[in-house]
Amino acid sequence: MMRSLFAAISGLRNHMTFMDVAGNNIANVNTTAFKASRITFQDILSQQLRGASSPQQGRGGVNPAQVGLGMTLGGIDNIMTQGSLQSTGKLTDFAIQGDGFFVVFDGQRYYYTRDGAFDIGVDGGLINPSNGLRVMGWMADATGAIDTEGPLVPLEIPFGTRISAQQTTQMTLAGNLDAGTAAGATVTTTVTVYDSLGNPHSVRIEFEKDAAPNTWNVTAYYDDDGDPATPLVSVTPSPSQLVFDNTTGALTNPNDGLLEFSLGTLPTDAAVPLEFTVNFLGVTQFGGQSQLTMTNQDGFPAGTLVSFAVGSSGEISGIYSNGANRVIGQIALANFVNPGGLQRAGQNLWSPSSASGDPIIGPPNTGGRGVVQTGTLEASNVDLAQQFTNMILAQRGFQANSRVITATDQMLQDLVNIIR
Repeated sequence: MMRSLFAAISGLRNHMTFMDVAGNNIANVNTTAFKASRITFQDILSQQLRGASSPQQGRGGVNPAQVGLGMTLGGIDNIMTQGSLQSTGKLTDFAIQGDGFFVVFDGQRYYYTRDGAFDIGVDGGLINPSNGLRVMGWMADATGAIDTEGPLVPLEIPFGTRISAQQTTQMTLAGNLDAGTAAGATVTTTVTVYDSLGNPHSVRIEFEKDAAPNTWNVTAYYDDDGDPATPLVSVTPSPSQLVFDNTTGALTNPNDGLLEFSLGTLPTDAAVPLEFTVNFLGVTQFGGQSQLTMTNQDGFPAGTLVSFAVGSSGEISGIYSNGANRVIGQIALANFVNPGGLQRAGQNLWSPSSASGDPIIGPPNTGGRGVVQTGTLEASNVDLAQQFTNMILAQRGFQANSRVITATDQMLQDLVNIIR
């Protein structure tokens, strides 16, 4: 009868652990990116009362007779399923949709987390403000290139840093020239180009309908002193011609759509000549209103970093006061062969173990890693209905085991009373 006492004690002890796990899950129901735990039980060694025997001499086999000696804790597993995503609207809040962990650094060792409630530190670093750990990734070089094979470095958002002006070298025009325009009539559009010092210059481009069918003469002018009373200076080469197909309305000459222009003098100290290429492939000739627009150009004045944006692939793009966008960094994600084998390190952090394997680090949306959602946080994956059910199971299991002890005690009392 003593076996039942020890079996029941093991049941009491481990159902208390069952309640501990359920209680911890419920306590973290609103913890950002928390992953619930699940407990499993196993029976322990059984005492052999009679061994098994095989059929022999006309008799059938005999099954073994064993008495169990209780139960033990099989394991406490981490349930690494995706939590729901909750929009916060904060630019520095990140969530991972899919597998992977952010890599953070305390100055001595790396940790891994799904908690993307980050912020910008006083030094411009991207950090977790609750513990000061720095978010790791790769920073872009001066050309905007990122080496994701290189070592991880703390990510920085250097607000206020300046970028130099960039001279215009190419631009693209798109729109339509009215096929019904009379010969000698003109259509005008104005574009802005930037010199090597970032100074803007307005260039007026005129399209004159030629007497030859489907042909337009292109002439460009610019005001080099800013005085409207001074005649405009012609841009060379000028004039040039655009020829369109009379069936498709598409540009046929020049076949690459490119015309080169040069400003020989400037009212500033910038380098001259200011040479740039205009792509006219987006211009058509159909009946209808003439309308031309510059869709893009590569020149801009000097500017300072005023904001940033993060794409789903983890690229951090700096937004500058002059309207320029440049890649300044790349967030790194880590995944593991067995993420359930990670060890909890507190503060929503995980550390590798021999069961999890080493981290496999790379950009988001590659190698099985998830994508990054900005302005969003991942919620806890705790299922309250399941946890309340587990509480009932733990309570009733504990209660039932305590009844076994009570019943065994009564049987022992009756045994003692036999000698009366």
